[in-house]
Amino acid sequence: MELLCLEMDTVLRARPDPNLLYDDRVLQSLLTIEERFLPQFSYFKCVQKDIQPFMRRMVANWMLEVCEEQKCEEEVFPLAMNYLDRFLAVVRTRKCNLQLLGAVCMFLASKLKETRPLTAEKLCIYTDNSIKPQELLEWELVVLGKLKWNLAAVTPNDFIEHIMRKLPLPKEKLTLIRKHVHTFIALCATDFNFAMYPPSMIATGSFGAAICGLQLDDGDQSLLGDNLTDLLAKIINTEVDCLKECQEQIERVLVSSLREGAPAAAAAAAGTGRVPGTRPWMSWTNPVPPQMFGTSTWLRVGKGCGRVQHLEELSEEGA
Repeated sequence: MELLCLEMDTVLRARPDPNLLYDDRVLQSLLTIEERFLPQFSYFKCVQKDIQPFMRRMVANWMLEVCEEQKCEEEVFPLAMNYLDRFLAVVRTRKCNLQLLGAVCMFLASKLKETRPLTAEKLCIYTDNSIKPQELLEWELVVLGKLKWNLAAVTPNDFIEHIMRKLPLPKEKLTLIRKHVHTFIALCATDFNFAMYPPSMIATGSFGAAICGLQLDDGDQSLLGDNLTDLLAKIINTEVDCLKECQEQIERVLVSSLREGAPAAAAAAAGTGRVPGTRPWMSWTNPVPPQMFGTSTWLRVGKGCGRVQHLEELSEEGA
């Protein structure tokens, strides 16, 4: 008799805990401690001499694609970028080690957030074997030491469910809104201009951009432009003008990313059929595709193809 194995390789995911999500004390605690986990200054001016902002962007885009390819939890990429920024704020690093640092940060973040963390061997393959597993493990200890083993950083993703339950959103749109918010948060993580923004500000700004983009403000008056901004600002106890500037900056970064990539294709993939440039670009029906971030599909560096890349030409400005 022939036996068939019907076991499925499923990944276990933790369910939301209502005892945490529906307790305002949790939200207040997050708001109280969130700034402890931010770089306090622009390390490109004070610490780093060999690394430039465009190099960080290239490595961030590569890290984002690896996380997407491996179907990591949404929290892994923003958390990994938090580790990378905090490390670069205290340790002068050579540009040849930047991709190694990015791999280590993904390694640590996946251990904290994933039920099946990324392996050292797999991450080395994604660098086109330009680094070795032993090298990655050695750097893991270095990064842990510089971060003082303080890995439970607050990220924008920690605020999503708390904010969502306080907004009068249509139930049938919750999944779509959540996907758009995750996309905006990932976009912000690739841009150093957001590195020193409080995570709660990025989260609420992402909600504002997503709701406006999906045109959910047509039915409920509280979701109209200024009304929505006021409501979001009250949720996180921040200034309305600061939140409005954050949301506008998020929208500008998205438009810039579209133009740097393939605008017409990206607009079509987003369901608009238009080349973005003015407000109508935010009429989406599908989540923003990863191509809009200008990830390694559009990079003209390194050897290999796709997500397997050794970023060996970081010294070439404007790449």
